[in-house]
Amino acid sequence: MTTEAARKVIHERAPGVTARVGLILGSGLGSLADLVDGIAIDYSDLPGFPQAGVSGHTPRLVLGTLEGAPVAVLGGREHYYEHGRADAMRVPLEVLSALGIETLIATNACGSFRADIPPGNLMLLSDHINYSGLSPLIGEPTDRRFVNLTEAYDLELRAALKREAQTLDIPLLEGLIAWWPGPMFETPAEIRAQKLLGADALGMSTVPEVILGRFLGLRCAAISVVTNMAAGLGNEVISHEHTKASAPVGAEKLAQVLRAYLSKAG
Repeated sequence: MTTEAARKVIHERAPGVTARVGLILGSGLGSLADLVDGIAIDYSDLPGFPQAGVSGHTPRLVLGTLEGAPVAVLGGREHYYEHGRADAMRVPLEVLSALGIETLIATNACGSFRADIPPGNLMLLSDHINYSGLSPLIGEPTDRRFVNLTEAYDLELRAALKREAQTLDIPLLEGLIAWWPGPMFETPAEIRAQKLLGADALGMSTVPEVILGRFLGLRCAAISVVTNMAAGLGNEVISHEHTKASAPVGAEKLAQVLRAYLSKAG
């Protein structure tokens, strides 16, 4: 089994390692992994892990402690648009679950629909719209595939993250994200349609990972770093290069919030 093969490699590299909190880092947000006191294993050494091919991601698993909390950090993800696999992150998340994580916090870069959450700010996900219509659980043979997503984004985790942000005087408004499969950016008409459905932002990741996290019984939360206003709502020339260049502004705030949260979770 691929998951077991990956666990064997981890056991050889980091015998006895465990983790309580799992982090998934989005485009341009990989610097947080450098703060972990521990060991890094390239995805290429781990069977079943994606060979993340998107610039701005660092495809390695980092195991260790951050602010005293035992963490497992996925420095990159495979997106659906790379190979057409909604379940691309299933093995990495199964491995994190086997290492003992109970909490999964995903991060991403997104385009905002809201003037009160402009570029450089953070948005705490309260819910999502699976605009793509895709599922990472297609093909799962057991009845576990019927995952309850009523509270996909854990209320207690959200409250804890908001408390830390407030203490740090970092704005962290809640919002609803729509999952866009990419890789092309959306049209202004598509943004208007998503606004009508109630979305506050749009991104190309995170939703399938949260579905998988809930499938695995994990408590999930997610924070988006706003890198641009969505198509038709701002003056930026939207591109992946723009996303990578803009992400570090919000990434500094994100790192502060996550480190503050982990200092209490350890």
